[in-house]
Amino acid sequence: MSLFSILILAIGLSMDAFAASICQGLQIKKTTIKDTFSIGLCFGIFQGLMPILGYFLAASFANSIKAIDHWVAFVLLFIIGFQMIKESRDASCEISHGLSLKSLLSLGIETSIDAMAVGVSFAFLDVNIFSSSLIIGFTTFLLSSIAFKIGNKLGMRSKQISELIGGIILIILGFKILIEHLFFQ
Repeated sequence: MSLFSILILAIGLSMDAFAASICQGLQIKKTTIKDTFSIGLCFGIFQGLMPILGYFLAASFANSIKAIDHWVAFVLLFIIGFQMIKESRDASCEISHGLSLKSLLSLGIETSIDAMAVGVSFAFLDVNIFSSSLIIGFTTFLLSSIAFKIGNKLGMRSKQISELIGGIILIILGFKILIEHLFFQ
């Protein structure tokens, strides 16, 4: 997988965290640098660690399904992308916990489950898991920090758009992986 593809994937994966950050920004009247950094760091760490976890969980059985690995990667990305598109139609913010450590950790885990599934697909692809996870984590950190400020200023519509774009990106990447494997290998 190319650096460009990993960066695009990182942007797509970060859209759940982006949307959750917008929701958090909606709830706080006056944001601080500490709040912004806390949101970005929490989401960035979880998004960066989960692909590594998924990768090592899947690496144990990757060789046994090598013949269909491209289909596994495609299906996982398609399902995650479809789910994000479906969630983009929801005009509500279910997050109402504020910026407590407990709520941040909970949100970090919830928004990074899809990153673990992508880590599973990485086990079947030619990917350096550590550099890819670093890119995913850093991208999520930046975008979540920005989204927190956006949510504080712009509101719910930006949440819906980010989830829609993230879902589309993941589905396109799934098709790209499938097409490259079927026609260019």
